[in-house]
Parts: sequence; C-alpha cells; structure tokens
Amino acid sequence: MLQGNWMERNGIPIPVKGKILVSWSRDGWFTMAMRLIFPGSEEHPSIDFQFRGRFDQDDRRYTFVLQHTELGRVEGEGWIAPESIIQRYWALGDKQRRTGFETLHRLEDDKYLWSSGIMSGHYLSSAMEATIERQRG
Repeated sequence: MLQGNWMERNGIPIPVKGKILVSWSRDGWFTMAMRLIFPGSEEHPSIDFQFRGRFDQDDRRYTFVLQHTELGRVEGEGWIAPESIIQRYWALGDKQRRTGFETLHRLEDDKYLWSSGIMSGHYLSSAMEATIERQRG
C-alpha cells in the first residue's frame, strides 16, 4: 500500500494513494503492476504501471520494460543496495526526452520511503514522496 504526495512544477502537493503487486519466478524474471490514484482530484486521472523485468546473475541489478499510462513504453534499470532500491528509466521515442528515477529506502522490514521524479529534458516536471507498507498474506 502506498500513500504520499505528488508534486508538479508550479503546483501544490496533491495526495496520492496506490497499490503495488509484485511477483517473481525462480529463473530471475519478475512482474509488477501499480496504480496511483489521486483522491479528491478530478484533474489527475489514475496512473497505471505494468513492469516486466529480469534480475542479473548477482540478484543485485535488474533491467525492465514498463508500460506507463503517461510516458508510454519505458525501459530502465535498477540496483538493489543493502538498505534501498534505486532505479532509473527513460521513455522510448519521447519528443520531450522524459526520464525518471526512484529510490525506495527501507525504514523497517515491511515499510519503505519512496522518492521519485520525472524529468523533461533537463527540468524536473513532477516528483512523488510516499511511504509503502508491505502487506503479507
């Protein structure tokens, strides 16, 4: 479960909530689906993410492709550090040259702090800060 704030250039922070589902197989492949919603905001439709990726042999680095409702087709890479997950991505065939980055820092075993941003060219166009709590079961 995700809860936090979404910020856009020249705008005020907007509350955001979301859910993330992750699954992986023993051969190093993973899939992830995520939906962000903006409660009470009619200006911001939900954002959907569909990831498919593969871990390198060391299980510390991975690559992925992503279908993103705002960015379209995206490719990226990630690193798993002792206390965080860091990833960057870039939109394919995008005239605005949009790229993004995300850091998930572990606060507790089932709780993370997420910081992310999307850039258009050299400028930050949006950012998000949120906490994620893993639901087991």
